[in-house]
Amino acid sequence: MASVISSPQEEMSVPRNRVAFVVATKDRPEDLRTMLQSLADQSCRPDQVVIVDSSAEPVRSVAEALTELNVKYIHVDRPSASGQRNTGIRAVDEDMDLVAFLDDDAVLEPGSLEAMLDFWQAAPAEMGGAAFNWLNFEPTAGGWLKRSALCRWLGLYSPVPGQVMASGWQTLAGIVSETTLVQWLPSGASVWRKEVLDKFSFDEFFDGYSYLEDLDFSYSVGRDYKLAVVANAGFKHYPSPAGRTGQVRFGKVEVRNRLYFVRKHGLSVPRC
Repeated sequence: MASVISSPQEEMSVPRNRVAFVVATKDRPEDLRTMLQSLADQSCRPDQVVIVDSSAEPVRSVAEALTELNVKYIHVDRPSASGQRNTGIRAVDEDMDLVAFLDDDAVLEPGSLEAMLDFWQAAPAEMGGAAFNWLNFEPTAGGWLKRSALCRWLGLYSPVPGQVMASGWQTLAGIVSETTLVQWLPSGASVWRKEVLDKFSFDEFFDGYSYLEDLDFSYSVGRDYKLAVVANAGFKHYPSPAGRTGQVRFGKVEVRNRLYFVRKHGLSVPRC
């Protein structure tokens, strides 16, 4: 069973954590606009938003349109989710306590950031990162196979959410009903202690499409810190058709990146 932790019951009488959002984007101006509006509509707005854009036609006008947000816009020539996030981390103001990542095609639910900050207000020092709860998560095809005894025996999958298997494959947390401890976090909607990002960065081996960069990053952090999915801080992901790759190329990236992850972390290459 996955570990479950209780939500804070009392408001702490200390100043709230200051949070910056880092958003890597490429060729998705309308998705970016919708995502930024969800931040502007929060009951507790972020203190800073860093947009790192690798679009062929820069989207500065979209990034800076919502004047109620404190936006810093950066354009880079080389598209890479890992590289763009690292660039954004370096641009975050020094007085921030937390750094969040949000995909440009994700949307925070109303009140979600306030709930996340309440979680961090009472989080223990060993908590390094926390993900928003993915409310429109849909299981991928082949679930019956993943749940089979053979897959569990091979170390390919597990019924426990948010785990990393000996094969280097990870289980998804999906939708959680209680705040839950996990071994890895997807970076598409997550919040990290800034001090963690002083020690860890995204491995830029995962270039271009950057598939599995979040698994590698969060699993590295999770060896030194606790990670959690926060039940009452929800988001929804609306996958944009822009910037996607074909299935054949995706398969090649999957093999290359999965084997790199397994070897890097001393997992089982034969099982992989």
